[in-house]
Amino acid sequence: MKPSCLPHRLTDIDNVARSLREHVAALTVSIGERSPRRPKNLAAAAAYIHAALEGFGLDVTSEAYRYKNHTVSNVFSEIKYLATSSRRYLLGAHYDTVPGTVGADDNASGVAVLLETARGLKRIGANRPMDTLVRCVAFTLEERPAFWTPQRGSLVHAKGMRRKGETLDGMICLESVGFCNPLPGSQRFPFPLMHLNYPSSGDFLALVSDGKSRVLATSIQSAFQKNPGIPVYRLTVPARGWLTPFVRRSDHVSFWDMGYKAVLITDTADYRNPHYHQPSDTMEKLDYPFMARLVESLIRFFTSSGGR
Repeated sequence: MKPSCLPHRLTDIDNVARSLREHVAALTVSIGERSPRRPKNLAAAAAYIHAALEGFGLDVTSEAYRYKNHTVSNVFSEIKYLATSSRRYLLGAHYDTVPGTVGADDNASGVAVLLETARGLKRIGANRPMDTLVRCVAFTLEERPAFWTPQRGSLVHAKGMRRKGETLDGMICLESVGFCNPLPGSQRFPFPLMHLNYPSSGDFLALVSDGKSRVLATSIQSAFQKNPGIPVYRLTVPARGWLTPFVRRSDHVSFWDMGYKAVLITDTADYRNPHYHQPSDTMEKLDYPFMARLVESLIRFFTSSGGR
C-alpha cells in the first residue's frame, strides 16, 4: 500500500475518508460492473445513490429514460439554502463503468466525492444559509458504447435543462479523482512539452476548462488553493476541446456543447493510472484522504463567493 499523497490527516478528513471508502466498496464490491451489459447492476447503483441522498435528508429525483431494452436513470438532488438563489451550480459524476470493470477510480471515486460533498453541504446549510443552489447529479451511461450517442446521461440532462431555460453559473464534472502517485515520473502527458508546466509526480488534480469557462476554473482553483493538502493545476483549451480530443472524454462536454460553463476535475485518468478501464481498477488502489481533501475543497468553493 503506497503512502498517502497528503502530508497529514485531520479527524474530519478521516471521517470523510471512511465514508468515501464505504461508497466505493458498495459500488465496486457489493454491486460490481455497472454497464448496460449488467442492467441489474446499473439499476442497483442508481438505487444506492438514491438511498444515500435520501439518507442525507435530501429530496431525490430520478430522471428515467429508455436505452435499448432497459430503463436507465440519472439521479439528482438539489441543496438549496434559500427559496430563491442567485447562484446556481451543478456537480456531476457518472456512475456507470466500461464492460468488464468495477470502475473504482473511473468513476466510483467521483460518485463517492459527489455524495460526501452533498452530505457536507446539506449539513452546513442547516446552520449557515447561503445564496447558492447546488444540484448534485449522478449520471448514467457516460462510458462506451453510449458516450457518443444521444442517450449519454449527461447529455440527456443538459438538453433537458436547456429546453426548460434553466441557467447555471457553472457545471463541475468529477471524473476519476481518486488515484494518486507521489513518485517522480508517475505523471504522463498527451503532449511532450506539457511537463514544463505541470508536475512529474501524479499527486495533483487537473482543472480543465474551455475559454468560456476559464473564469470559473480560476475561481475553483483559488478556493482549492486555500487547502494546502491538494495541489491543483489548470488547463484551458480552445474550441470546446475539439482541437484537443483527449479532454472531450467526460460529462463536462455535454454542458459545453449546450452552451453552459463547465470545468472537469480529474486525476488525469490514463495519463497517471495504469489500471484505467482495466479489471484491476479496484478500490484498494485509491487514496481516500486525497479524495476527502477534494470534498473539503469543493465545499469551500460552494460556500465561498464562487465564480461566474
